[in-house]
Amino acid sequence: MAKFRLAVLNTQPPHLYFGGVERRIMETAKLLESQVDVRVYCGTKAGFKSAVVVDGVSIVPCRSSDIVFPLDNWGFNQSLVKNAAHLDADVFEAHAVSGYGLPRKLEASGSKVPFIHTVHGTLADEYEQAKRSGYSSFRDRVANRFMLHLAGLENQMAHEADLVVTIGDYAFEKIQQYYAIDADKVRIVPNGVDIERFKPSDREAARRRFGLGGELCVLFVGSLIARKGLPFLVEAAKVVVAQLPDVKFVVAGEGPLRGSIEETVKSAGLSAHFVFLGRVSDDALPLLYNCADVFVLPSLHEGQGIVFLEAQASAKPVVGFAIGGVSEAVCSGKTGLLVDRGRVDELAEALLKLLGDASLRAKMGANGRCFVSEKFTWEICAQKMFKVYCESLGV
Repeated sequence: MAKFRLAVLNTQPPHLYFGGVERRIMETAKLLESQVDVRVYCGTKAGFKSAVVVDGVSIVPCRSSDIVFPLDNWGFNQSLVKNAAHLDADVFEAHAVSGYGLPRKLEASGSKVPFIHTVHGTLADEYEQAKRSGYSSFRDRVANRFMLHLAGLENQMAHEADLVVTIGDYAFEKIQQYYAIDADKVRIVPNGVDIERFKPSDREAARRRFGLGGELCVLFVGSLIARKGLPFLVEAAKVVVAQLPDVKFVVAGEGPLRGSIEETVKSAGLSAHFVFLGRVSDDALPLLYNCADVFVLPSLHEGQGIVFLEAQASAKPVVGFAIGGVSEAVCSGKTGLLVDRGRVDELAEALLKLLGDASLRAKMGANGRCFVSEKFTWEICAQKMFKVYCESLGV
């Protein structure tokens, strides 16, 4: 069949941001380049002002602010609606709450172009999980109120879309629970990982690159926000260090909690055991995973958690809380250890178990690479999405 035109909508430029949404957009678009003419419409963030082509994917800026979410999101969507007549496509795909208002605008103009809404993690569930955890600051309280507003928009979008795509069974269940979307309208297409980029390599060379020595290394990769659970890791580290003094906790990522977490680490006398790398470039991430003996992400809520897939592809055993989509992305007891949500004692115990047993780490790491290679590659994701696009077109 001839190429059809796919317009992908996302607030953040996918070639300048490297979150799970942006990785999915770029990786699937690259892999479908021979079958689909993909054009990504995104906000004018991070200085993105002029259209570019990256790996065969056309990326077009649409006016938005570059101030703060959700103001940039609102500006981007207003720009899309205003210029709806110029968005030439055979299929639209909106990620998260990008593109709200556009389905109604297209319908009012008589357009019959199918609209697909991809939900990565149900925002209504994320709101409830954050409320359940309590608020550590006024900022958290305000942020969660915005989350509730965005959940309402996500609900509306899901009802207006022709098809809804989500990333796993957990998210599928939550879409039905909170938004009452007919199950027949929802398709499950998991995220993936590039197993040629993320793979085992020279551990010692990787450690030299990041200034690490021969000590045991626990790696955290993620935004320093409440949802990612880094304070739980700091508490668990107190227990781990008491039994294994020769261990380093390496934290890769930035966010509003960095200052307070560094202060907590200092107050606990753990400064010698923590390394804060800040934001690590996407190019350096594969090497960073190879520094680790164990990967940990004690998130309180995850739709799936691409970093778990990347760590397992790198043959690293993983540790986290058994929540949301994490239980689908990790085989607890086989590729890593998942413990009860919020249980610092269990988190510390899992880390100690793996840090104290090199053969178990090697076995779980090997299992993890096989697991993601069979179930979570971008090739699998891309071909499943291609089927969804064809379905929406009646092909």
